[in-house]
Order: sequence, then structure tokens, then C-alpha cells
Amino acid sequence: MGSPPRCGRARATRIISSSRTSGRAGAAPIALIGHLDTVFPPGTFEGFKKDGDLRRGPGVLDMKGGLVVVAWALRALAATCGFADAAPIRLVVVADEEVGSPEGQGILKAAIAGAGGALVFEAGRKADAIITRRKGTGGMTAVAHGKAAHAGNNHKEGANAIWALARFVDRIQNLTDYDRGITVTVGKVSGGAGEEHDPDRAEALVDLRFVTRADGEALVRGVEEAAREAAAGVPGTRIELEGGIARFPLERTDASVALMHAYGAAARSSGLGESEAPLIGGGSDASTSSALGIASIDGLGPRGVGFHTKDEQIEFATLLSKAQALARFLASR
Repeated sequence: MGSPPRCGRARATRIISSSRTSGRAGAAPIALIGHLDTVFPPGTFEGFKKDGDLRRGPGVLDMKGGLVVVAWALRALAATCGFADAAPIRLVVVADEEVGSPEGQGILKAAIAGAGGALVFEAGRKADAIITRRKGTGGMTAVAHGKAAHAGNNHKEGANAIWALARFVDRIQNLTDYDRGITVTVGKVSGGAGEEHDPDRAEALVDLRFVTRADGEALVRGVEEAAREAAAGVPGTRIELEGGIARFPLERTDASVALMHAYGAAARSSGLGESEAPLIGGGSDASTSSALGIASIDGLGPRGVGFHTKDEQIEFATLLSKAQALARFLASR
């Protein structure tokens, strides 16, 4: 993979089956995080192809390319400095990131607790910008219950669940605050059997995005209050809520900025950019590591475009330079 990082004695040790290295005594561990899954169903992931300086296909950007970067960086480190003289490494690759890491979050928490920093290898951004901020995410299902009644014969006896749900939707959409990076989206509404009946059940799916943990927690409370108010406005109805915060945000801290600069120095030495990316709207496993109080940076995979499309593509040469940057960073810790 080109010129190896400059470091101490050439001494390699084996990565043990638990994906941990013992490393240098007293050094804080470094977590390297990735995921195996893609957004594509079976039969769609196929289609990898070479196209000049590009590599194309579903999943090459998010995030098979990032896994290649990690693998080759570790191979370079093993062949040069060895793991014994570097900081201990905690390598974690989950299989459910694209659905919020429902099981992966627990695996991550157990594997990287106490780490001094976390590097996440989601798709690289334009000019190699390093991600220090991501919005938190949440999802809720609201189910309105009422009382069915025929619209012609006994309309007065009904309690319209759709009406209660409509009042709820109007209230929560107004919780959106663009200046604070808070958004509420009702993405699907269903219910009722036809125009001649007061419906006894209706359902809405709700997406939540927020920039700070405090705002996320306040947003969930706001949705709960909106459900109570909406149901109170339609006698005979009630609204039940399921879900809540799925991922807390990746928040920028002094420690994560220091980590960004340390990695950025290695990136610069490898011919890469080292700027800071703007706020990213979607979450990642960096959100989990950050919520543990671990300084976290993201977007360290190869450069590319086409996130979550069948034409994902990466700049092939950046596999090498990103792997070099990671190897240099690990050797310097």
C-alpha cells in the first residue's frame, strides 16, 4: 500500500479473535468502527464494476470501502511498527447499522468502553472533510383509538380516531425548529375502513431529528404532550405512542476536535484534506460512541458519491491514501 508509516521498531503481533490488540502499556485504546450491512436487499447488492479511476456498485461507498481501508491499514501497521508499540485497538464491525444498530449498539458499548477515541469509517466526504457532528435520530409510532360508528345512522355515538390523529399530526409538525436543527416528519398515516364510518383506529409514523441530546429528550416530551392534547380535543379517543430516541447525536466537543486535528495531521501527510464537515443530518455508529463520552470522528472511508443508490461509487485511489492515513495515525498514538 505504498510507503509505510514511520515509527519505531518493526515488530508485529497477531490481532486476536476478539478484535482487540494489547498495545502499548498505559495507552488509551483507539476504537475503529464499521458495519457490514447495506441498505440493499438480496439480489440488489450485486453489480460491482471497475470504471477507470472509479469503482461502482451498491454498497461500495456505504461502507465496503471503509472496511477495506481499515483492513489494509492494520495490515500495514502489522508489517511495520507492529501492534505492541501502538495504542491498543478495539475493532468493531456491526451488521445492523442501516437500521439503527438495535443490537449493534450493545455490542459497541461493551467492546469500546473506556476507549480514548473512536474513528468511524462511513463514506468519505468531498475534500476528505472529517465529520464531527451528526443529528440524533428517533422514530415513533402513534396509534389513535376511538369508537366505530356508522356515519348515517349513529354518527353521534362515534369517536373518530382519524380526527384525533389529525390534530396530533398538526401539533407535532409545529415542533419543527429549523434554527435549532429540529425536525419532525410524519411520513405515513393510515386508518379507517371507508367514508361511511367513524374509524376506531388510525396510525402515524413519525421521524425525529435533533442536534443535541437535550433537544432530543425535550422533543420526545413534546410529542407526548401533543398526543395528550389531541386526544383530549376529541372525546372518546386516546393516542398511544411507541418508540423514541434511536440514536443520540454526534456532538462536537473539545476532545473530538483534538482527535480530528490528530487524525488530520496523518491525513495531510498522506496527501488528503483535513477540513471539518458541516453538520450531517443522518446518524451513524459514531453517535453511539459519542454518547458513551468517547471523542468520535466519522467519514474516514474513501471519497465517493451516490449514498444509498445503486450507483454508489468511490475514487479507487483514496482507498490507498485513507489506509495510509489511518496507519500513520495509529502508529503515532
